[in-house]
Amino acid sequence: MSMMVSESQNMMIVKSILLCVIPCSLFLYLVSTYGNSSSVLITMASQQLLMSSSSSSSSTPPHFELCASNYTNYCPCQDPRRQRKYPKARMFRKERHCPQERLRCLVPRPMGYKSPFPWPQSKDYAWFSNVPFPKLVQYKKSQNWVRLEGDRFIFPGGGTSFPDGVKGYVQALNRLIPLPSPNITTALDVGCGVASFGASLMDYGILTMSIAPSDEHEGQVQFALERGLPAMLGVLSIHRLPFPSRSFHMAHCSRCLVPWTDNDGLYLREIDRILRPGGYWVLSGPPINWRVNYNAWGREAKELEKEQSILEDLAMELCWEKVAERDQIAVWQKPLNHMTCIHKLKTWRRHPKFCNSSSSSHPDAGWYTEMKACIFALPVPEEKDRVVNFDEDNRRWRRRVSRYGEMLKSLCCGRYRNVMDMNAEFGGFAATMAEMKYPVWVMNVVPVDAKGNMNNNSLGIIFERGLIGTYMDWCEAFSTYPRTYDLIHASGIFSMYKDKCDTSDILIEMHRIVRPNGALIIRDDRDIIMRVKETTDEMRWNGTLVSSEDNDETQMILLVDNT
Repeated sequence: MSMMVSESQNMMIVKSILLCVIPCSLFLYLVSTYGNSSSVLITMASQQLLMSSSSSSSSTPPHFELCASNYTNYCPCQDPRRQRKYPKARMFRKERHCPQERLRCLVPRPMGYKSPFPWPQSKDYAWFSNVPFPKLVQYKKSQNWVRLEGDRFIFPGGGTSFPDGVKGYVQALNRLIPLPSPNITTALDVGCGVASFGASLMDYGILTMSIAPSDEHEGQVQFALERGLPAMLGVLSIHRLPFPSRSFHMAHCSRCLVPWTDNDGLYLREIDRILRPGGYWVLSGPPINWRVNYNAWGREAKELEKEQSILEDLAMELCWEKVAERDQIAVWQKPLNHMTCIHKLKTWRRHPKFCNSSSSSHPDAGWYTEMKACIFALPVPEEKDRVVNFDEDNRRWRRRVSRYGEMLKSLCCGRYRNVMDMNAEFGGFAATMAEMKYPVWVMNVVPVDAKGNMNNNSLGIIFERGLIGTYMDWCEAFSTYPRTYDLIHASGIFSMYKDKCDTSDILIEMHRIVRPNGALIIRDDRDIIMRVKETTDEMRWNGTLVSSEDNDETQMILLVDNT
C-alpha cells in the first residue's frame, strides 16, 4: 500500500515538473530564435492577462445599471405620468411634483446620440437623434420655429409672434426700448418656445433665462438647451418662480398663454416681484393691438377690449408706467419707488396692494413659496447683505478657473457651452469664466440648504452682478431634461448634503443632466471626495483625483470624464 502511494506521489511530481519545464523551454526557444521579439511576446502575454482579468471583472454586474429605454428623456419632478394625478386648474399639474423614491439607475442616451454642434453653430443646428421630437416641427410649421432637414433641426428664428423672424421683432422692440443698454443686462422670457428671443438678445449683450413648462409640444426647453441657450422648466402657477426679488431688468411674454388678468393679477404681481426697480415688462400678442388682430386671432373684439382694459387697470395699480404700444408690442416700466404713485392713485381712489410683512413671506423667498396677490413696497431700505467686496473672492476664483483650464484643455474652444455651478455662492466661478472670455454660460444654483442663504441672499447678489441662476434643493431633481449640461461644477455640495440625502442620489442626478462626453469638477474635503470616488467608480465613470491649486491638503478635486 505504501509503495502505491509513493509511486502516485512520484507521478504527480513528474507531471508538475513537465508542466513547468515545457512552457519555459518553449519560451526560451522562442526568445533565442526571434531575439528582439521577446518584448513583443511579453507584451502579448501581459495583454492576455489583462484581458482575462478584465473579462473576469466585467462578469461582475455593476452597482448601477442603465434604466429602461423609456427613461431616456425622464424628468423626475416634471414626469407626465405623475402630472396626471394633479389638477389642471391654474397649471398646477405643470409645477414641480417630485417622487418620494429617487431613481436608482442611470438614464440612458437615445439611440444614435451625437455630440451637439459646438457653439456658436449650435444656436442654429441640432441633431435630430439627440432630441427626436418631430411634433414641434409639424405643430408650429407655419410659424417657422424649427425645421427638420435630413438628420438635423434648423432654427430659422421664427416664433408665434414673429413668424418672419425674431431679428425683426427685436429691432421693433429696440425702437421702443433702447438696446443695448447698461440698464438691461438680464431678461426673463416666459413661455420661451425654442428660446429664439433669448438667442437674439445675446447680440445686445443681454443674458436671458428662458422658461416654459413641459407640454404637448415635446421639449421646448430641451431644444433651447440643445442650442446652447440658458433655459429651464418653469411655470406660473401656485408657487413663486425660483428667483429672488429684483432679479431681472426685463421680463417678456410673446403669446405665452399666461392668464395675466386672472386671480387679481396674481402673475403680474409675481413679475413685479422679480423685476428690478426701473425694469421693463414686454407683452406681445393678445390683447395688444386687438383692433387690428382680433379676426386673425379668432376672438371677439369686445372680449379683447375688456381684457386689455383690465390689464391697463392692473398695471396702473402696480404703479407701472406704460412706455409705448406699437404694432403688436406693449412695454411697461416698473417705478424706482412708489411714493409718487401712491399720491397719484389716491386722487383716483385706488391704492397698490402692498404685502404685509407679518403675513407674507420674505420677498426673496422663491422655493415652494406660495404667491400672494400683493407687491413689495419701493424704495427698499439699503441692504447691507447685497453689498459685497469681491476682491478676495475674485482672486480665489481666478486661481481655481486657471487650474480648471489646465485640467480641461478644450474649455476655451467651444466644446463646453452649458455649464452649471451647483453651489454658486456669490457667482465667482461664473464671473471669472466670463472675465476669461470662455464661450460658456453658467446656471448659478444656490441651494436653499446653504447656510444663512435667505439672510445673505447670495442669489440676489449673483443677479446684481449681471449673472443668472436659481434656487434649488439637491435632495430633489433639477428642472431640466437629461443630457443638457456640458460641464458641472460642484464645490462643497457633498459636505453640505452629507446628513440630508444620499451621495449616490446626487451623483445619479448629475449623471442624468450631464451630456455624454461632458465633464464634472467636484471639489470637497478629502475624505468626502474619496467616498464620492467610490460611487463614481461604481457608475463606471472615469475619475481622476487632483490636488487643490492652493496645496490645501484638506481639499481635493475629482475630475470626472463622462465618456
